[in-house]
Amino acid sequence: MTFLQDTIVVLLSQVTFFVGAWIFFVKQLFKDYEVRHIMVQLIFSITLTLSCTMFELIIFEILELLEASSRYFYWCLMLYLLLFVVIVLNPFYIAYYCISNTPYVKPDYIKHLTILVWIIFIVIFWKFGDPFPILSPKQGVLSMEQLVSRIGVIGVTVMALLSGFGAVNYPYTSMAYFIRDVSLTDVMNIEKRLMQAMDMIVIKKKRIAIAKRQSLEKINEGMSRRTGLWSMIYPSGNNRNQENIAQLKLEIAGLEELSRQLFLEAHENRNMFERIEWSKTWKGIYFNFLGYIFSVYCTWKIFICTINIVFDRVGKKDPVTRGIEIAIHWMGFNFDVNFWSQQVSFYLVGCIVVTSIRGLLLTLTKFFNRMSSSKSSNIIVLILAQIMGMYFVSSVLLMRMNMPPQYRTIITQVLGDLQFNFYHRWFDVIFLVSALGSIVTLYLAHKQPVHENL
Repeated sequence: MTFLQDTIVVLLSQVTFFVGAWIFFVKQLFKDYEVRHIMVQLIFSITLTLSCTMFELIIFEILELLEASSRYFYWCLMLYLLLFVVIVLNPFYIAYYCISNTPYVKPDYIKHLTILVWIIFIVIFWKFGDPFPILSPKQGVLSMEQLVSRIGVIGVTVMALLSGFGAVNYPYTSMAYFIRDVSLTDVMNIEKRLMQAMDMIVIKKKRIAIAKRQSLEKINEGMSRRTGLWSMIYPSGNNRNQENIAQLKLEIAGLEELSRQLFLEAHENRNMFERIEWSKTWKGIYFNFLGYIFSVYCTWKIFICTINIVFDRVGKKDPVTRGIEIAIHWMGFNFDVNFWSQQVSFYLVGCIVVTSIRGLLLTLTKFFNRMSSSKSSNIIVLILAQIMGMYFVSSVLLMRMNMPPQYRTIITQVLGDLQFNFYHRWFDVIFLVSALGSIVTLYLAHKQPVHENL
């Protein structure tokens, strides 16, 4: 009876997650496109549902909801289902839609080529884990460890890249210190220059059209009068028109290049001016304050990652346990350790879960809106679903370290004999590279605005 009640709770939560994922797909990702393939929508919604369910099970571990045997069963079930989607189902359909959209491929060969590409993917995926110290000789071929270890390397890499870029980009986009000083007069002047360049392009294109029409009229007139003095005058007049048209085309090409540069500068100045006005609001002041906090966090994180890499160090204790030890031994507080450990872990992991899901969905939405088209939208959605699945599996690997030992027992049993320390060191390395690369890139972009290249 208890297992049945636990099953009802998990199923109800999954239905809620699935409906939310379906609405997000229709209202956010595909709001500008027609949903032509229901399978694409199902795969994306199922991937997001399984990912959210795993995060829900982490919360259940901390709150000790459901029976321990039920949590273990659903951990195994959800993780195997997500691995099936990420390794089998999603790559197969990505290959299918890529081949289907390829011209000159006969419909009879699509299924055979899809199977061949999927087999190649499986071979590459399996060989991918060989260079990394993530495997143990005790593990079977299709064991949980074999699959999660390979997915974890890719997912942790994606997480570290996004985290490193976000830790640098957020202060850069939210702090008033990095906003270039632009006045409304600067915006109006550059827009006026852009309009003048566009007017000159229109005038010169009109002159080309008039010259072509005059040449055509002279040709028609010359066909009827090919004798006498006209036959001597006509060729020189026609050559002069051709030279004028060639000269006008060269001038138009230069003006079009100038207009493109002016448009980029006008767009940048308009955005800067809007950011200046936004930074004066209460919301802008609040985000400016958060930007300073994140800049301190970014500096601290880069320092800690460097220390971890140089000294080959991995944290042995979760932040909750470390914080409670500091409060008891150094500050002299006396309180119920088990109770507050559960409460603080719940809020900490809850914040990590919410921010991880929200941040990833926002990033996926921006990427999809920028890269998708009517032909490639299905493929891009499946690729995003693939990244999302690997991202959330890796999140469970890394989030395990943020939980007190008493709440990570079942997760450790489900994931098996993995080299958890390797994933934390790998995250530090990729995060450091991503953060430093983002700092260099944003520094160059900030020091070389568009108008210097005009």
